[in-house]
Amino acid sequence: MGQVKKIMIVDDSRVSRMMIKSIVVDKNPHWEVLEAGNTDEALKLSINQVIDYFSVDLNMPGRDGLELIELLKPEFKSSKFALLTANIQQATHERAEKLIVQCFNKPVTNESINQMLRYFNE
Repeated sequence: MGQVKKIMIVDDSRVSRMMIKSIVVDKNPHWEVLEAGNTDEALKLSINQVIDYFSVDLNMPGRDGLELIELLKPEFKSSKFALLTANIQQATHERAEKLIVQCFNKPVTNESINQMLRYFNE
């Protein structure tokens, strides 16, 4: 059995969360998975938690994924953050780079989530 890790999946699409969770659990059945549908849910759910990895959607109602990551990073200094986005704008990628966040392409596919998992396991 591998090391127990905790991942939070933040996406306003329930279908996307289900797909990501399915791929993550298939590859890492021992991981604990937390799910949030928006920034506010993610912030509430993260209180008093030790979370190793964050999979965060960029486009969500209210605050976007990068704003969420900016809020979480000070509390989760050793966590790895992945931004899932279909947004190919240079400004988005520059914001992500400044936050030391790796971008992965949407739509959610086995390949995109496997790339994210490889990044988390580096």
